[in-house]
Amino acid sequence: MFIRKLNSLVLLFTLIFIAQSVLAEPGPEAATEQVRATLIAAVSAVHPGDEILIGVHQQIIPHWHTYWKNPGDSGLATKIQYQLSPGSTASEIQWPTPSKIVLGPVVNYGYHDAVTLLSTLRVADNAEVGSELPINAKVKWLVCELTCIPQQVELALRLPVVAKGVAVAPGSPLVEVAKANLPTDLPWKATLNEDATGLLLRLTGEGLAAAQNQAVLFYPEQWGPISHAAEQSAAFTENAIELRLKPGDQPLQPGQTLNGVLAIGPDGAARGYLVSVVWPGVIKPVAPPVAETADLALPYALLLALAGGLILNLMPCVFPVLSIKALAVLQQAGHDRWQTRLHGWAYAAGILVSFAGLAGLLIALKAGGASIGWGFQFQSPLFVLAVAYVMFAVGLSLSGVFTIGASVSGIGSGLAARSGYSGSFFTGVLAAVVATPCTAPFMGAAIGFALSQPALVMLAVFLSLGAGLALPYWLLCHWPALQRRLPRPGLWMEYLKQGLAFPMYAAAAWLIWVLARQAGPTAVAGALIGCVAIGFAAWLYQISRNSSDGRRRLGGASAGLLLALAVSGGYFSVDAPALTAQSNQSSDKNWQVYSADELRRLRAEGKPVFVNLTADWCISCLVNEQVALSGEAVLNTFREAGVVYLKGDWTNRDPAIATVLAEYRRSGVPLYLYFAPGAQTAEVLPQILTPDIVINAVKGIVKL
Repeated sequence: MFIRKLNSLVLLFTLIFIAQSVLAEPGPEAATEQVRATLIAAVSAVHPGDEILIGVHQQIIPHWHTYWKNPGDSGLATKIQYQLSPGSTASEIQWPTPSKIVLGPVVNYGYHDAVTLLSTLRVADNAEVGSELPINAKVKWLVCELTCIPQQVELALRLPVVAKGVAVAPGSPLVEVAKANLPTDLPWKATLNEDATGLLLRLTGEGLAAAQNQAVLFYPEQWGPISHAAEQSAAFTENAIELRLKPGDQPLQPGQTLNGVLAIGPDGAARGYLVSVVWPGVIKPVAPPVAETADLALPYALLLALAGGLILNLMPCVFPVLSIKALAVLQQAGHDRWQTRLHGWAYAAGILVSFAGLAGLLIALKAGGASIGWGFQFQSPLFVLAVAYVMFAVGLSLSGVFTIGASVSGIGSGLAARSGYSGSFFTGVLAAVVATPCTAPFMGAAIGFALSQPALVMLAVFLSLGAGLALPYWLLCHWPALQRRLPRPGLWMEYLKQGLAFPMYAAAAWLIWVLARQAGPTAVAGALIGCVAIGFAAWLYQISRNSSDGRRRLGGASAGLLLALAVSGGYFSVDAPALTAQSNQSSDKNWQVYSADELRRLRAEGKPVFVNLTADWCISCLVNEQVALSGEAVLNTFREAGVVYLKGDWTNRDPAIATVLAEYRRSGVPLYLYFAPGAQTAEVLPQILTPDIVINAVKGIVKL
């Protein structure tokens, strides 16, 4: 009896498992809250060797949209990954003509309501007659309204395989509708020229008269050559259309091809034509006249980057690391000349490797269509937290709480030993990391030039910037006459080392304040608990390092556990939702929050406007605000002249501010603009401000 019951239970569970497996198989249709996706085919059956159209039809709820192959200023293109039987293949997506989607200053390209993304399927020649052709598709898309949601579904369709000559019935009628929405070859001649205001896409040929007074819009196939947000104006003659375009952040080089879709007609019902035209000359981005960002030759850009790197040594963001460098020079004064020089080379190598890595990351992100610039990594709360932990740990080392060999930063009594060279290298890495929130004079032009150039040119400019940052310490290590002028080593150096820990603690405190602005009080609590755990771990490690083997292992394991707690706790606290929203509004009301609409409104009213684009992690920005923008003299000048002060916060990523930075060919903040009453363009102020510079700009005494 028991055996029979057991067999019945096994059979029951087997049937349930089979039923669940069958139910779990994907079908031709799947839906999310915003999008219903259906896998369709042009025919109901196939022959071996056939070429047919298949596709994914998306039905999108009102007010939401998905994206074209070039999504524009933001967004992600839909991706379809087909899984077919051996010998069968599917082509890339054939994209219908998109629509223009405007969200404030951000312009995207995509689809509302419904869209069908077709591909050509070639059936294997040896497909077995009488079997079924399985078509599986994994579809990923981003659907957006005011918020964006990444979604993914799996679809499956099976088509019978019949013998050649056997008639097959049509499949989904949506395929023919989608074919009608595909852009066709351009029936006219297209040329691309340049004048003082931008690019001119000119179409000539018979039949263009029918396009008179219709909407004309060009959708670039790749991000970069054409500015998405700029207005496109069309001029018509009897047999010609001239469409004025503005170059984008990655202008065409000689011999490169501009590809895209020209849409003629009302949005959503426009006729699309494929455009492919070779640019014969160099296209220069059109921007308001800015003296600092004029077109540069590569040698001049390299010199500007070198000068910017030299001045970067004097900026407040690099000061904490200057303390380590100063102490290292004092320690090395009595050592062999070649050892001192090697420390200089190791320090320079750390900086250059870091800047090369940063350039490589920027190159990869730009190739992926991202719009990023100098200091962008500090927009990540996790990166800010990691640097705060490093600063705090270096401060603990300088205070003598713990040491690792010559110390964690490589600046102890054994600095001349081999391990000290790695310390000099990582001191250079640290200098490069903490330098990125600052912007020095000459850097804006050099980095702005670099970000618009090919990869090798960008790398050369960033290495030149790193060389400028490393040069003073490298020269000191190679200049014996200067070394002889340094004070003699003594006990006072230990006190100095301990005192120099406090700039590191101050830097950690500042970064935790930035974290509060980015991620809220929960992240700050996690960061502070993490600092306590790091301090406890350092103390445990130090008191157990000279003990017996068992105690040393126990102390090391406990320290490692505490470090893991600090890292994981900090990560989850940053990832948690902020308890309170961060306000961008000043309590004393001497400035207003920047928006493109507000700026346009104020300029239309003829009011003078001062724009400050800043970030909490940018120390140069904070110093300028305290020194040049918060004093009574400047504020009184603003009040007397009726200047409206707008402040844009780039502490976290903001596409609207990124668009303005790109327009003025700046790689990052700070950016200061003054719009005089009735002026067509802005005066761009230097990146290092004084009250006189601001006051003279407002009064028109000095043209900057």
